[in-house]
Amino acid sequence: MIEQAEVLDALRSKILTDPEVILEDQDLMRALISANERSLGGNIVDLRGIAMERLESRLDRLEDTHRSVIAAAYENLAGTNLIHNAVLKMLEPTDFPAFLTSLSGDMLEALRVSRLRLILESKEHDSPSIGFEEVLSIVEPGVVDYYITAGRDIPVRPVSLRQVSPASEDVYGDNASYIKSEALLRLDLGEGRLPGLLVMGSEDPHQFRPNQGMDLLTFFGSAFERAIKRWLA
Repeated sequence: MIEQAEVLDALRSKILTDPEVILEDQDLMRALISANERSLGGNIVDLRGIAMERLESRLDRLEDTHRSVIAAAYENLAGTNLIHNAVLKMLEPTDFPAFLTSLSGDMLEALRVSRLRLILESKEHDSPSIGFEEVLSIVEPGVVDYYITAGRDIPVRPVSLRQVSPASEDVYGDNASYIKSEALLRLDLGEGRLPGLLVMGSEDPHQFRPNQGMDLLTFFGSAFERAIKRWLA
């Protein structure tokens, strides 16, 4: 009994000296509140306890929101760095063949996608793309918008994200079965020129989804347009 009294005195002295020890311990506070409610009896409503429970619930939700915001911020920063690095890779080639080669090399790795395809419309769509069939397709006028809209009567947006199953063999060839989502960047190549299309294909069905933000890809598409215009000039 004497030892127990000494322990209780020491505990009481510690709490009075540093009460934050208890206030910051959620499990201990819950135990104290429960003990207080039991001592009040079943016929008494402890409004303060109810208020504390509600405040605790709100605090938990606020902490969850805080973690979600931080996670989204990190994800956005990572995406920004990825796009910036891809733009730098785009500026490195010194001629058009090297630029096309980068679509299956450095730029592909920088964007972390499975396939990159550049589709250019031409009135002479039988023009050869010898040596670059893996990344370049020359098609007849109207194909770009038709592919973006899948033939539907809907507005053509600069960037479209979607999941595909199955993917188009005309675009991806023998690799079509592996592509599960894609980003379509419509390219405005300037007055008097037919449009183009940059297709990013991914084996991950969740990499490109319609509900995702498109700001970074819109920026990349604008940078890609300027690079293409330089070579076509």
